[in-house]
Amino acid sequence: MKPAGEPAGPITRRRFIRISGAVTGLGLAALGSGFPRPGRASPQFHEWRGVALGADASLRIYHPDAAEAQRMIADALAEVHRLERVFSLYDEASALSRLNREGELADPPQELVELLATSERYARATGGAFDPTVQPLWTLYAKHFSTAGADPNGPSPADIGDVVAKCGYQRVIVDIGKVAFAQPGMALTLNGIAQGYITDRVAELLRARGVTHTLVDMGETRVLDVHPTGRPWSVGIKDPRAEDRLLATLALDNQAVSTSGGYGTEFGSAGRFNHIFDPATGLCAGRYLGVSVVAPTATCADALSTAFSVMPMDRAVSALQELGATRACFVLMDGSMIERSV
Repeated sequence: MKPAGEPAGPITRRRFIRISGAVTGLGLAALGSGFPRPGRASPQFHEWRGVALGADASLRIYHPDAAEAQRMIADALAEVHRLERVFSLYDEASALSRLNREGELADPPQELVELLATSERYARATGGAFDPTVQPLWTLYAKHFSTAGADPNGPSPADIGDVVAKCGYQRVIVDIGKVAFAQPGMALTLNGIAQGYITDRVAELLRARGVTHTLVDMGETRVLDVHPTGRPWSVGIKDPRAEDRLLATLALDNQAVSTSGGYGTEFGSAGRFNHIFDPATGLCAGRYLGVSVVAPTATCADALSTAFSVMPMDRAVSALQELGATRACFVLMDGSMIERSV
């Protein structure tokens, strides 16, 4: 899982995507400067760029009415900011931050209950590889590497074991009227799924307003329909080791894609430790340089790319099929890539 926080200390972040692409490891190989052929409608292109949930974000809307397009963008951003007040770990007043601080939350927002229920589904389907209760591991590693003279080998096995004992999605009590932890010292992060969820909410809002041929990137990427030229959208998987190199190009039509990789946030100067944790061991992900998942929704793609980062490939492919995703690309530690489709 991908926790988050903003502790002080030598934690480095490397973003492998320019703003023209998706922030989690995807670059738009061909966003589409061309428009439909003569004789077809030529919608105008409208774009917003900014930050959502601490990640670069953007909206690209094709719509003939510029004023209406701007209204829709404003409404979409209002929805993003509303959901940030539910899921953000950067905002101390968010519902999630209050839950982590107090250990329980009465009358939780509907979206929090919904996403926790969805998270449990992915947790069970991945054998616990996806687990939103790993936030204490982030705190452990961040505190360790923020301490002067920290052991470059990371936290001690005993400390890791103590924190792992506080993790476990089964210990989160979720009800319409209350969310609570069954054990002291627990904390949640939804950063392995919330960006996908928010991306889907924005896409659904735009779809309800009649928008088609659109790309939504709220930290994860989802496209509505095909590109305005009539072809699929082209999204490139970037090489984690070389920012200017694409490993592959994916064709998307009414689909979403997410990439997870330990290179996104690293602890310590040597880059041996990262922000994706194996809930079973408390250790950092090290099976792959990156994992990309194509799925019908950004929520699904986000959760699975996170979980697959710590799963053997055969188990990941089984979960891919069970959960309705269609494609996964695994970038191995030597830089080669293996693709699996169902």
